[in-house]
Amino acid sequence: MTSLSDSRAGRFAAALRAAAQEALSFWLPIACAGCGALDVALCAACRAQLAARPSTRRLPGGEAVLCALPFSGVVARCVRALKEEGRTGLARDLAPALAAVLTAVPPTVLVTTVPTRAAAFRRRGFVVVELLVRRAGRRPVRVLRLRRVPRDQRGLDREERRRNLAGAVVARGVRGRAVVVVDDVVTTGATLAEAVRALRAAGAEPVRAVALAHTPSRRGSGGEQQMIPT
Repeated sequence: MTSLSDSRAGRFAAALRAAAQEALSFWLPIACAGCGALDVALCAACRAQLAARPSTRRLPGGEAVLCALPFSGVVARCVRALKEEGRTGLARDLAPALAAVLTAVPPTVLVTTVPTRAAAFRRRGFVVVELLVRRAGRRPVRVLRLRRVPRDQRGLDREERRRNLAGAVVARGVRGRAVVVVDDVVTTGATLAEAVRALRAAGAEPVRAVALAHTPSRRGSGGEQQMIPT
């Protein structure tokens, strides 16, 4: 969970980023996030690749997570453009797939998201998964926070990620509530698994997990491919 000062700093950073992007757009042509075609933010052919293809994956410990899309090809390029290039308009294009896997969640169920690191929030100026959930038509409620800051997950295998996150997340205000927790991209599943554990430890029941996308597994590696920063 981010503090008020972090939130203000994030909004200021987002405003600066938007101004810089507007200035750059005067000089640089826009390109499709999926294929690079000029003069369009996302072409029709690439947008078609973002149609939901729901599948179920298993988190460490066996918990099911319902994923809207595979994290590869056009999907991966669009998510990277959103997360690393600040192309927030792409959230509207990705959101229908997420909405498709949230459609069965009743309005009375609390929808939350995995907590983000303050450093990631300051760098981007927005919380990626919260933006996606809002564009999908749901209002995320912040009930999870990091009790300690884990090390960067990049480069860690499945077991290292699990140990890195163990006990890092806590929840509040969820006792007796049904909760759906959402992540943007599932790699090893360690982050979602820790969020589910924290929610249950705080008394939430039932708890379900949903993600926009999942990475393909490398057979025999114990890890995942196509990893990106969270």
